[in-house]
Amino acid sequence: MNAEAKSPDPSGFLALPPAAFHILLTLRDGEKHGYAIMRDAERMSDGTLKLGPGTLYGSIKRMLGDGLIEETDERPDPELDDQRRRYYRLTGLGERVCVAEVERLRALVRRASNRARRPRLREA
Repeated sequence: MNAEAKSPDPSGFLALPPAAFHILLTLRDGEKHGYAIMRDAERMSDGTLKLGPGTLYGSIKRMLGDGLIEETDERPDPELDDQRRRYYRLTGLGERVCVAEVERLRALVRRASNRARRPRLREA
């Protein structure tokens, strides 16, 4: 049996909490440390999502446990970085879950847009 066959179905992780979704989205660009994830998530959401340390690291802990992300051993040059930082990256499962969530949200927006275009029924 190959690894793909044993991998959990991404739909089992949906709907993602906003913090988890934004963490996955930021990590699609490559590995990052916690502060960079917080900064990128805020920028990506036009400032509407501000991840505090408790939310960020609580989400990271759950996502590590679920196998959506992993901590990396690779480090930038110590002269350019704080060695206490932990760096994270997406796993294959995390990538599939992120894509599945994007598709779920796309379908939801499509249904909501279609519903908003229909004339509203009035009660008699």
